[in-house]
Amino acid sequence: MTERNHLDARYGRRTLSRRGRILAWVVPMSALGIVLLAWVVWANPFFVGASIEAKDLGSTVVDDGLTSVSFQLTAEPGRTSACAVQALDDAFTIVGWRVVEYPASQEFVRTFTEEVRTAKTATSGLVASCWLT
Repeated sequence: MTERNHLDARYGRRTLSRRGRILAWVVPMSALGIVLLAWVVWANPFFVGASIEAKDLGSTVVDDGLTSVSFQLTAEPGRTSACAVQALDDAFTIVGWRVVEYPASQEFVRTFTEEVRTAKTATSGLVASCWLT
């Protein structure tokens, strides 16, 4: 008896049948495939479907209670959208907030300048987020 056979007999190990070996590969690979497919659907790494993006261009503090925020909005033509625009103070605290809705347009890229009323003097402004409606 070889050492391997001796150890197999001693610890009760046995070789897998052909069906067992196939199942030992198919089950984990299927589970991995399901997890990968679920991630692709959730994360959308290939950007399938409608998308929207905002790029800050700058901000101007008009006075103690008003800040002007300029940004570029890239959205799918023919879809209405909305953006949350905010003004921040020197401690990065939100001192003004405004949600602005935009009608559908045939243009893919548009530029907007929005004014945000502030509770105290702001030092900057930006687009917090945008979404398709």
